[in-house]
Amino acid sequence: MIRLFRVFVPTSVVVLLVSECILIFSSYVAAAYLVFTQVDPQVFLLYDGGLTRIGIVVGIVMLALYFNDLYDHLRVRTRILLFQQLCLALGVAFLTQAVLSYGNKNWILPKWLMIYGSALTIAVLFAWRIVYSGVVLRAVSTEKVLFIGTSPVVFEIARHLGIKPELGMSVAGYLDEDASGTDAAANPDRQAQRLGSLQDLRRVVGETRPDRIVVAMRERRERLPVTELLEFRFAGIPTEEVSALYETTFGRVCAREIRPSQLIFSSDLGPRPHQVQVQTLYSTFLAAIFTVVTLPLMGIVALIVSLSSSGPILFRQTRVGLHDEPFTLYKFRSMRADAESVSGAVWATKDDPRVTPVGRWLRLLRLDELPQLLNVVRGEMSLVGPRPERPEFVDTLSGQIPYYRQRHCVKPGITGWAQINYKYGNTIEDTITKLEYDLYYIKNMSLSLDLYIVFHTLKTMLLFRGAN
Repeated sequence: MIRLFRVFVPTSVVVLLVSECILIFSSYVAAAYLVFTQVDPQVFLLYDGGLTRIGIVVGIVMLALYFNDLYDHLRVRTRILLFQQLCLALGVAFLTQAVLSYGNKNWILPKWLMIYGSALTIAVLFAWRIVYSGVVLRAVSTEKVLFIGTSPVVFEIARHLGIKPELGMSVAGYLDEDASGTDAAANPDRQAQRLGSLQDLRRVVGETRPDRIVVAMRERRERLPVTELLEFRFAGIPTEEVSALYETTFGRVCAREIRPSQLIFSSDLGPRPHQVQVQTLYSTFLAAIFTVVTLPLMGIVALIVSLSSSGPILFRQTRVGLHDEPFTLYKFRSMRADAESVSGAVWATKDDPRVTPVGRWLRLLRLDELPQLLNVVRGEMSLVGPRPERPEFVDTLSGQIPYYRQRHCVKPGITGWAQINYKYGNTIEDTITKLEYDLYYIKNMSLSLDLYIVFHTLKTMLLFRGAN
């Protein structure tokens, strides 16, 4: 795993991304030699800005591949779907070239070079994806993980690694905390093989030769094999707690594995004060710019909302912000004006009947969130952070979910790590999962991570994956 933008990215994804960038660039360079038969193609490539123009096309194609989720799922599910996605990505490149031609023709490729290069790109990427999915991923050695203990988190990780082979990890097995093997019942899906008990640690390590040892014991006092773990650690086998591996594989903090002592004494889980100050500066500055730029769009949306249904244009609601301080959140109204007159405060649901037809589109495009830029300018929110919740729900959730109020140690955001990684949910289980993503964000808060989240949010908006 490679860490980029404070995010753990599988090495296989990075290798695929770099290799495809090279292949696309090479395809268009090769096409130049096929097209320019009467003149020296090097004149176009080196002196007429050909390499720069090809670089622009490569960047567009790579973005289109990313927006088609081709770097989220490396396995080729069907060849027909793969071919369709590649054609769509190249179609975006053609469309972008057409738009650029209205600005500066020196930015675009000649017609036949674009056609030949795109055809080569589709053929090369189609073949490379099949080879990479069927041969390379299987040939690349995976990191074997040995678990010590039978925490339920072990089997959750094991299932996830089985679904996501691109993470580059496989489960060697686990050691039961109970010598009688009765704890094996905790593994109903048999996602990991029981290799013995704690007393068999030295033998199992010698037989399986794991690349990583993960401690997941439910009770460690006077039971943790400290001597053996120290020997293996100094022998070059990395040893870590299961919470660390959970964070690496899932991209969120495991709330079940958090101990109060970690929150008190660890310097990792809390936000860094200087980072909070830096975030406030660039969030306020960018929000002011975005407010000015989007004023015409907000005017159009306001007119559409006022004409489509009766009621106020702006929806105002009290939310909980930094340090549990309440504030008024602004949105374009997307529900009926009397949406909660009977039910009171309730979570929105999928296909919520209270949402107006226009409001459904506003939510899909995230346009209803635009007035929250004013909340950012006023210092009540940031561009990125945990989503603010209503006081009624905060009081209830804080009593049911440990560490829930810790998400209020940073300013809430218009978008966030949980929003780009998890579906909309209205259950306690969904809230716990989102809390784990929020804690990951708080732990890793930085400008690079904020930019990563904003970039993914744009992807969500362009692909009409709006929230409920």
